[in-house]
Amino acid sequence: MEIMQVMSRLVCTQRVDGLNHMNLRVLRNNKGKHLVAVDPVGSRAGNWVFTATGTAARFACPDPSTQTDLTIEGIIDHWTPDG
Repeated sequence: MEIMQVMSRLVCTQRVDGLNHMNLRVLRNNKGKHLVAVDPVGSRAGNWVFTATGTAARFACPDPSTQTDLTIEGIIDHWTPDG
């Protein structure tokens, strides 16, 4: 798991069938890199979230056949980032 910050939502009208109508978010990791994640929990820009990667990311979705390697598992209510 990794803690990341939600930067914005990502709107894509053309998707592979495996993504169906999943919400997508642009996240920033601790190195400043931007990544795209599936969001089954309904996060918003500015939220700090924890994520699952790899095979575990699929099992964090309501349908484990979702084609993803990064999924938001939860929204962090109280946390102050280091540095």
